Amino acid sequence: MAEWLPDILGAGFEQQTLPLGEDTEGEIVATVVRALPERAPWWRRLVGQRPLEDVDVLYVHGWSDYFFQKRLARFWTSRGARFYALDLRKYGRSLRPGQTPGYITDLAEYDADIAAALAARGDATGRRLVLFGHSTGGLILTLWASRHPEEASAIILNSPWLEFQLGVARAAIAPMVELRARLWPMDAAPQVDLGFYSRAQREVADPEDPVETVPEWRPEQAMIVHAAWLHAVFAGHAAVSRGLGVTTPTCVLLSQRSAIPTRWSAELTRADSVLVVDDIAKAAVKIGSSVTIERIDGALHDVFLSRRESREDAYARLEGWVAGWAAQQRVKRVQRTP
Repeated sequence: MAEWLPDILGAGFEQQTLPLGEDTEGEIVATVVRALPERAPWWRRLVGQRPLEDVDVLYVHGWSDYFFQKRLARFWTSRGARFYALDLRKYGRSLRPGQTPGYITDLAEYDADIAAALAARGDATGRRLVLFGHSTGGLILTLWASRHPEEASAIILNSPWLEFQLGVARAAIAPMVELRARLWPMDAAPQVDLGFYSRAQREVADPEDPVETVPEWRPEQAMIVHAAWLHAVFAGHAAVSRGLGVTTPTCVLLSQRSAIPTRWSAELTRADSVLVVDDIAKAAVKIGSSVTIERIDGALHDVFLSRRESREDAYARLEGWVAGWAAQQRVKRVQRTP
């Protein structure tokens, strides 16, 4: 049995390394971080079980990112859930010397990372699984849910990358991307990130709700995009556009508007400067039959890293949706009881 070790996030967080074999760049690992439920206050123990005590949450980060959001974890553990976050292979805690950060040729390869993280929970009999993904992680988990029907009880997506930023042009670009991926898989796309998204997060940082990151794992400018990786993402976008047929209740949190980051302006501190959020909202309804879309005024690409009023709105929307979902689950359990 693998060992849980202290994590860089400090007290209350532990990590476990998940071996996944080797490729041409050497050892492949993923890393799962856990935050176990906090002890319930005395008054809660008097009134009974907390609403999410039979819930396990699995969080997956986005591109050029890793897990560091302690407050998000505590949102879940304070309600009784067990929280797990996965640093995918070649990201964050899982990145090894000599590896190409984030590189993969098929998003389905992450099934192995997810399976290992779920296994690390130990006995999960009778527990409900909630998938929580940000940006590319939202795309990865949505596709995973479509391949593994009925395994998750809920899906929550924070600005999921469900469609390419050029939207209708993806079909025209895809053949060229596929050719480059086949002939020159490591070919790098031009760097278009000027670091404005990182600056926007610093501009709206809240000293009363501090966030610390490791620059090597979350650089100022996004990591290099390679042809084979982009082809894998395009394949994921195409699958979403065809419709996934997911029946799991899904909540999608998005900014109210987008902003083009060609030059710095204060507008970038109140909008998603990474995705075209209207296109994401349209793509989200193709996930399945039960999709709620929450649009948050003034939110950044990661809605939980926005300025205070937008961040608190994001948490309030999350709380409302989770409470409604949990109540619905209780009704279903009662209805199934003989």
